[in-house]
Amino acid sequence: MTIKIYSETGEVPVYQTDGAAAFDLVVTKHMVLSPKSKNLIPTGLYMAIPEGYYLAIVPRSGLSLRSNLRIPNTPGTVDSDYRDEIKIMIENTGSFADEVRAGERIAQGIIKKYEKVEFEKVNSIEELGTTDRKGGFGSTGIR
Repeated sequence: MTIKIYSETGEVPVYQTDGAAAFDLVVTKHMVLSPKSKNLIPTGLYMAIPEGYYLAIVPRSGLSLRSNLRIPNTPGTVDSDYRDEIKIMIENTGSFADEVRAGERIAQGIIKKYEKVEFEKVNSIEELGTTDRKGGFGSTGIR
């Protein structure tokens, strides 16, 4: 599959290894991020993602290990009909200002396939059927 892409910098994402599922998303301008703030980080990328697919934006483990910068809405979702610049929401969870530099790899993108479903409304919870599972969150007993 090929995805049409426009890049303000002329750079396009690349997979760093043959086995990589994700490609890096790169910052296009230096930004200082205040403590306890959320920011939109520009990538300079615009994509025409085919219908039936979406771009999932996920954190880079190295960035999370080295800094207090986090992607608060992970995974971020870019739908196939979105054509504006792809930006990464970053939260500085630290007590001190942090920065991102132009050219820095800030997040990863994964192109994923999805299916749309039809929803059938039922009149009672019993119509959903039962399973052997009991309880809610954490109810499987797996720790």
